[in-house]
Amino acid sequence: METNTPRLLPLGDTAWTVEFGNRIDPALHGRVLGLLLEVLERTRTEETFAGIVDTVPTFRSLTVCYDPLKCDGERLGEALLSLARTTGAVQRDGRHWRLPVCFDSDFAPDLDDLAQTKGLTREAVIELLLATTFRVYMIAFMPGFPYMGGLPEALEMPRLKSPRKAVPARSFAIAGAMCAVYPWESPGGWRLLGRTPIPLFSARDEHSPSLLSSGDRVSWRAVERNEYTELEAAALAGNLQRASLLVEENPS
Repeated sequence: METNTPRLLPLGDTAWTVEFGNRIDPALHGRVLGLLLEVLERTRTEETFAGIVDTVPTFRSLTVCYDPLKCDGERLGEALLSLARTTGAVQRDGRHWRLPVCFDSDFAPDLDDLAQTKGLTREAVIELLLATTFRVYMIAFMPGFPYMGGLPEALEMPRLKSPRKAVPARSFAIAGAMCAVYPWESPGGWRLLGRTPIPLFSARDEHSPSLLSSGDRVSWRAVERNEYTELEAAALAGNLQRASLLVEENPS
């Protein structure tokens, strides 16, 4: 049975995981983000946290990796659990992205089947997707792969019974109540509904190679094939500025 009491779990001998629950829930994610922000602040001010080398937020937990030569692992674990019990939830909206997606049939092999199963037209499915703002819960599975919540209940579908051996890079996909984009070609069982020309991971940006991060929001806009091709070429040439994809929240 789930409780509101966080648990401290060892992950090998150089990391701790603080777990807040066992479900995908905005409130739990808010607690994860609250602890994350507190930990990041203390790495700059307190010796106990000075050996932290990485933090990995998920739907319901925060993993903290540390260098055992630079800090006391047991002491760090105790401090993390104490913080988790007292730190409040944070609703961090992060950045708001508006990303292009093309729904042409060769990019969206599962779109018609989804529409038929749900008793909707292809156009109605696309309208629901475009009207939704998704929230990035975590980056996992592969570099830059965003697990996004907020898929309308009317579109929820389980993974494919037989995963594809190769999902094309930048495929826009859904599974269960989640939405994602495959940054790279890989095997996968999510249902493919479109494709974006925007790379989700770029080594050119050494400070932030992943386009999206936990707490970000993502809206989508439909593009025709010619615009898709132009944006893809610009992105691959390094001529597309990430800032151009951000939504201006408070235009003057």
